[in-house]
Amino acid sequence: MRIGYTLMTEQSGPKELVRYATYAEDAGFDFAVMSDHYFPWLEEQGHSGYAWTMLGAIAQATDRVDLMTYVTCPIMRYHPAVVAQKAATVQILSDGRFTLGLGAGENLNEHVIGRGWPPVNVRHEMLEEAVTVINALFDGGYVNHAGEHFRVDSAKLWDLPDRRVPIATAVSGDQSVQKFAPLSDHLVAVEPKADLIDGWKKAGPRGDRAIGQMPICWGPDRDAAVKTAHEQFRWFGGGWKVNAELPGPAGFDGATQFVRPEDVADSIPCGPDVEPIVEAAAQWKDAGFSDLAFVQIGDDRQEKFVDWAEKELLPALREI
Repeated sequence: MRIGYTLMTEQSGPKELVRYATYAEDAGFDFAVMSDHYFPWLEEQGHSGYAWTMLGAIAQATDRVDLMTYVTCPIMRYHPAVVAQKAATVQILSDGRFTLGLGAGENLNEHVIGRGWPPVNVRHEMLEEAVTVINALFDGGYVNHAGEHFRVDSAKLWDLPDRRVPIATAVSGDQSVQKFAPLSDHLVAVEPKADLIDGWKKAGPRGDRAIGQMPICWGPDRDAAVKTAHEQFRWFGGGWKVNAELPGPAGFDGATQFVRPEDVADSIPCGPDVEPIVEAAAQWKDAGFSDLAFVQIGDDRQEKFVDWAEKELLPALREI
């Protein structure tokens, strides 16, 4: 199982994230994933820099660690032809270390262009069409497309990387698995469900990675860690069917006003001990995931977390 580090654009500034990426590489993390948001979920998080600018900087600041968006929405805020161009460029800058993670998005980030927020079935239609366009551009040559949701007029990627950009698509159930596996290389999921992976493999993807993500809040004082997790990640328990619909931080704040610190601690490992984190990670391993990226909640503990992970967490995870 490959172990990753999450570059949370919602809780850290751009310069800090570039620095954290180099720390994670030096500590021995296998890959780093970056969120691609216009807004944070909660005002307490306080950041939301442009992911693609930071990815270009990180590609130059690192040498070994693989990079990935987790995930980019190519259906409204970005046109799929532009996403393909950005991904190809980062792949060149990183010497083939980049994976394009894609998903159907959240109202939180896409509402800013003023086009409204489509229902989920329409978003999946849009994502399917967008991935088709991106694949065609990665194939090389001129692309024309006249679809239900997107038009592309004589587009071409003039700088294609030597290694084609792998596409990893986020799925949550059988319908999305059947729709996106044939168009993708790898699976992305936020819950350790073995049936997702089983269905994905049967549906015929091009690759074999299954990439998950798990939040934790490491810190020497468990009570302080629980407090930080509650302040910045209480939105997490709502589930993506709810989270995808909320329009901004005020909506997330209102939806989570009755979530208690102990509720967050029940679902997110908090504190100084490695054992609860390893136990939670084992669920992903047992479900068949090949990759797991950790989210360390709280900007002020990132460097200390990476130091601790190098000495304790990564060795403990590799034992299982």
